[in-house]
Amino acid sequence: MPLVHMNDMLNHAYRHGYAVGAFAVVSLDFLEGIMDAAEESRSPVILNLTESHFDYYDFDLLAPAVLAAAKRAQVPVAVHLDHGKSPDSAERAIQAGCSGIMVDASHLPFDQNLQFTRQTAALAHACGVAVEGELGYVAGGKGENAEKHGGELAYTSPAEAKAFVDRTEVDCLAVSVGTVHGRMAGSVKLDFARLGKINETLAIPLVIHGGSGLADDQYRKLIAHGVAKINCYTALSDVAVKVIRENAATSGYMALNRGVRSAVRQEVERCIRLWGGSGRAAEVLAQCQVPKEVDHLILYDTPADLSDESLAVMVRRGKDKLRAIPGVRHIFPGKALQNEGRYQHCWLVRFTSQAVAEHYRSHPAYGEFFDKLLRPSAKDLAVFNFEERD
Repeated sequence: MPLVHMNDMLNHAYRHGYAVGAFAVVSLDFLEGIMDAAEESRSPVILNLTESHFDYYDFDLLAPAVLAAAKRAQVPVAVHLDHGKSPDSAERAIQAGCSGIMVDASHLPFDQNLQFTRQTAALAHACGVAVEGELGYVAGGKGENAEKHGGELAYTSPAEAKAFVDRTEVDCLAVSVGTVHGRMAGSVKLDFARLGKINETLAIPLVIHGGSGLADDQYRKLIAHGVAKINCYTALSDVAVKVIRENAATSGYMALNRGVRSAVRQEVERCIRLWGGSGRAAEVLAQCQVPKEVDHLILYDTPADLSDESLAVMVRRGKDKLRAIPGVRHIFPGKALQNEGRYQHCWLVRFTSQAVAEHYRSHPAYGEFFDKLLRPSAKDLAVFNFEERD
């Protein structure tokens, strides 16, 4: 039960009255603890890669590990870019294989947020990737990383939410009804009447950021009012820190971190049970699309009068053009090992999904690559698309 489309997962949760936990991954201990909990609970799960955490790890190193965990899982998993900062962040996440993205413009005025999110949604949907928008502003409370969400809380307007979703076509919407990023300061009063009106107006999955530290009954009411995705990091950070402090008298890095994976697993299991995801894996997978990578293969020969230098220039420029296309994961310009026979050269371009393959040839960068660079330097072209067999 591998990586699935996040939109399918959240729509199932929304229709059936539960919420999927979106847990932030900051290390392999967190990744393995989250996945252990999801497997044990037979629950769908979302693995969040949060851009504000990229100061602490290399996205290009951790993302492949997260994707590998998703693809070998026995429960449905979505991998999500959380709080991306720019269109470049969205492209990077799509190329890495994420099945959901959220580029956060909630701190901007309504019109700018709308325009920014609409552009992101158009890009992502062309690649078959789900999009989360945010309207209203969830400020930072106390705790690790909360300071990166400065400013005052701004509640989501139901009327603005309707216009925002209609014009951006986001698949789910993060709303502000009283939660804060980080740790809550005392009891928190949530505006359930506002949330109910938003849910009634939109009828799409809603998302809560700042999901750590609420009372059990508050979680249940959030879900009853349309929340289908709850983000969680601070609660996991707190249990991990507690274990490390208890190990402080030990010597050695591994001894210091012993027990972190188990503590994360237990907290994630608690959240999954509370939010209603336990035992849902099979029914979720039955209605989820499973994106498959597609290999685009171009075989060709070169004219006899084409110099090695000219070919090298074409290859270099071609790689630059192809890298500009969202959803291109890998580019391999190859040369045959044998020196005779047909097709001495190739391009192997790997797409993240069938949706990328379908839109690839309409992208301006592909036209510049194929028509202006490859075709004048090639003869006897053959083009194929291959999808991995089950």
